[in-house]
Amino acid sequence: MQSNGLSQPYTRGQALPELLKQRILILDGAMGTMIQQYKLSEADYRGLPGNTRFADHPGDIKGNNELLVLTQPQIISKIHEQYLDAGADIIETNTFGATSVAQEDYKMAELAYEMNEVSAKLARAACDKYSTPEKPRFAAGAIGPTPKTASISPDVNDPGARNVTFDALRAAYREQIEGLFAGGVDLFLVETIFDTLNAKAALFALDEFFEETGERLPVMISGTVTDASGRILSGQTVEAFWNSLRHIKPLTFGLNCALGAALMRPYIAELARICDAAVSCYPNAGLPNPMSDTGFDETPEITSSLVDGFA
Repeated sequence: MQSNGLSQPYTRGQALPELLKQRILILDGAMGTMIQQYKLSEADYRGLPGNTRFADHPGDIKGNNELLVLTQPQIISKIHEQYLDAGADIIETNTFGATSVAQEDYKMAELAYEMNEVSAKLARAACDKYSTPEKPRFAAGAIGPTPKTASISPDVNDPGARNVTFDALRAAYREQIEGLFAGGVDLFLVETIFDTLNAKAALFALDEFFEETGERLPVMISGTVTDASGRILSGQTVEAFWNSLRHIKPLTFGLNCALGAALMRPYIAELARICDAAVSCYPNAGLPNPMSDTGFDETPEITSSLVDGFA
């Protein structure tokens, strides 16, 4: 980092607001479906035979994609580079589920910080390899929703029940943020928000981190509309969702996953009307189809043509 003459150090991410005024920036695509193409086995997820660190870890760990930055880093780096080759301006770290809360399912909560730091370093290296003065590339620290929610009961018979507290989420997100920052991300992306209280825990942790360290990186926020009601799972409309988080003053605010591009369009149009941040959208390739090789029906050509119409 270098001084910009202000009270805070210069960061690469400070170039993003001006770039967004000039053109639409392209985010990378899904990580999970790219990993699926490798058809990795349980042994592959453990890093065997070359890496024996997790050879005796209890339970199944196949499907723990965040672990791959430690056991198969070359795969994650390759995926990053494929997206950069395709023209992505911003790539996401492979950290969607890299919180201690999410990693409890695999008995790997203690690895959360390491996963985030290493993942950020992989994304940083890929961006540095592809960046030019004319087309800089940026690494976004991906912060996902966790499998536990602060405002939705896990028990249909007990609406007041909760399986995680706000403070536990805040602490888990703080650990993730510190790891991502140490690894060199340019910005943070709080994404796939279906419970606004979870997102507020992540954003509170970010604000704490910024205040305590004196650092300040851009923040992207992205929610997910779960059905045709036009609401996120915790019940907010798109407008209410924006109003509840607008005080964060995010770099971008938008929607991802969920309904696919065609059904997402009216909600993106609504955000464009009411939102004073740049609007982001990165939909699924249509509605889920478990019979499809990728889990979705749309081809890249179909999805790109739909998203192109948003511009």
